[in-house]
Amino acid sequence: MPQHVSVMQQVGVAALVTAAVAWAVGLARGARGVRGVRGTEPAVPRAATIPASAGTRRPRIPRQSVPASESVELTPAERAAFAGLVRRLEERG
Repeated sequence: MPQHVSVMQQVGVAALVTAAVAWAVGLARGARGVRGVRGTEPAVPRAATIPASAGTRRPRIPRQSVPASESVELTPAERAAFAGLVRRLEERG
């Protein structure tokens, strides 16, 4: 053990190295989609995975559904007020 390195510095380095290794292992496991502790399910449901073909086991990204667009009919007074607002904003611009 070098004389100029204190015990606290060595403990700190050991803790940082341990944390870095644990982070790297967690990152690698997450990237591979490995199940967690006690058999918990991965983030992607099993039904959404593609069968293994040509050595690949990547999960299928589910399609995003777009909500139906909403619209509201304006009264003539509201339409006129909106048109006046647009005119005022165009004058400033």
